[in-house]
Amino acid sequence: MARVTIENDTLAVEIEGLDKLWALRSRLDIPLANVRGATRDPGIIRDRKGVRAPGTHLPGVITAGTWYHEGERIFWDVKNPDAAVVIELADERYTRLVIEVDDPRAVVALIERAASLR
Repeated sequence: MARVTIENDTLAVEIEGLDKLWALRSRLDIPLANVRGATRDPGIIRDRKGVRAPGTHLPGVITAGTWYHEGERIFWDVKNPDAAVVIELADERYTRLVIEVDDPRAVVALIERAASLR
């Protein structure tokens, strides 16, 4: 699971618990200027992921780490697809973050509100 906050002009995504081990990351800091938007998408877990490099994938249990799909680098940290949020990025290492959060609606609203204020 991830915790998402806005710190000054930065979107901070902190990976929590053992997910740090599975995702091989503990934190991602993205300038708000590079955040295109966010959506709640429980169905994304069924999408093709591509090539894992590096990361963890146990079908029906966890998808975490870096994945390459159709020329894009995507960061995943999802166990419960009902809590999945997709954050679209521009001019960043990752083109998309697919993360599980406590309250998907609140996280999407936070990101959309911050993006609209830029």
